[in-house]
Amino acid sequence: MLAIFDFVSTGYQIMGVLHILAVVAAFGPLLVYPTLQRSGASAAVAKLHLWLVLPALVLVWVLGMGMVGMSEEFIQMTDTWIVLSLVGWVALMLVSWFLIRPAVSDSGSDARAKLSAGIGVTHLLMVVIIFLMVLKPGL
Repeated sequence: MLAIFDFVSTGYQIMGVLHILAVVAAFGPLLVYPTLQRSGASAAVAKLHLWLVLPALVLVWVLGMGMVGMSEEFIQMTDTWIVLSLVGWVALMLVSWFLIRPAVSDSGSDARAKLSAGIGVTHLLMVVIIFLMVLKPGL
């Protein structure tokens, strides 16, 4: 099975492990957001998102691009699953900045509604991107 992946070096494997750890740091907190929000901790959710999830999402991108670069052209930037994953990543960043971030300083109903919408969209994008990463359509 792994014979087809002859480009896999120790560095690539380390990059892959770090990429997965960054994904866990980026998406793990998302699973507790609804519970925290229902308990009235909307500002804490937004702050956690800014200080942990957003930097982890940037790290996911950096490490993922590093893995594409280290794949010795086995994985191309033009592969369908890479392009769609990048589009999803950009959408995650935009949702994080415009829907989730405002809840850090605003506890009004409008900010809570944006936070709820942001959490829902983020959950959906998380599932779509994981689907793309696992099944790699077009590869």
